Amino acid sequence: MKKTRAKETDEESGGTAPGGIQALDAALSVLRVLRSFDGPATLSDIAREAGMPPSKVHRYLASFIHAGLAVQKERSGRYDLGREAAELGVAAISRNNFVVRASDELEELAATTGQAALLAVWSHNGPTVVRLERGPHLTTTSIGLGSTFPLLDSATGRVFLSYLPPAQLAVRLQNELERAASVGVSWPDLNPDMASVEAVTMKIRRERIAYVDGRYIPGLVAISSAITNWQGEIEVAVTLFGTHRDLLQPDSPARGALIDFAARHSIVPPAQLGHSRGAASDR
Repeated sequence: MKKTRAKETDEESGGTAPGGIQALDAALSVLRVLRSFDGPATLSDIAREAGMPPSKVHRYLASFIHAGLAVQKERSGRYDLGREAAELGVAAISRNNFVVRASDELEELAATTGQAALLAVWSHNGPTVVRLERGPHLTTTSIGLGSTFPLLDSATGRVFLSYLPPAQLAVRLQNELERAASVGVSWPDLNPDMASVEAVTMKIRRERIAYVDGRYIPGLVAISSAITNWQGEIEVAVTLFGTHRDLLQPDSPARGALIDFAARHSIVPPAQLGHSRGAASDR
C-alpha cells in the first residue's frame, strides 16, 4: 500500500524543475489555459488546450473552485476565473513601480479636483482597475478594484487604445468594432471602423487626454491620460470621473491637473510621445 502510494507520489511530484511538484505544475497549466480564454470555457475546450483528459482537468477545476480561483456558471456549466484569481492578478500588477508611485498621490489628485480617480493597467481582460479613490462627491457606482473597461466606450480604454502597440490589442479591438457594427452603434466622435479609430487615437495623443460623455456608465463622465515608461509605452492610465459635465470642458482645472499628474509620473512624457507618433503617422 505504501509502496504504491510512493510510486504515485514520485510520478506526480517529481517535476522537471529541481524541487518542483509535477502535479502542481500540471494544475497551474490548466489555470493558465483558463486565463487564455476571452470568457467562460467548456470543460472539453479547456482539456483540449491543456492536452489532458477531461476527467483530470475536472479534478483540477474542482480544486480551483474550492479555492476561489475558478467558478462554474450555473446555467451553461462553463468555467471562468474566480474572484481569488482576479485579486491575485490585481495584487501582482499593483506592485508595478509606476502604479506604486502614482498611488501615493492619487488621493491628493482626487481631493484637489473634487473627482473620483482611478489607476488602470492592461491585463488579459483589458484595462483593469488597480487603484481607486472615490473622491468627495461620487455617488454609488459599479466601478471597483478589478473592474475592466472596453476600448471604445470608455476614456480609460481609449487611452490604452492610443498608446499600446497595435498588435497587443488587435483582437480585442476587432471584436469591439464588429460588435458595434453589428448592432449599429456609433459615437459622436467615432465610427466603428479603423480609419475613424486612427483619427481618434491621433487626437488623444496630440491632446494627451481621452474622454467619454457617459455612454459606458450612464450619468458618469470621465477623462483619462497615460503614464508612459522609458520606451514611450503606456504603463498606467490615470482617470478622473464624476457626474458633472464640466469635467469635459477644455479649460477644466481638473483636465490640466490630470495631464500634469500623468506627465509627472511618466519617464517619457506623453506630450513627447504624442509628437513622435504623430510624426510617424504623417510619413
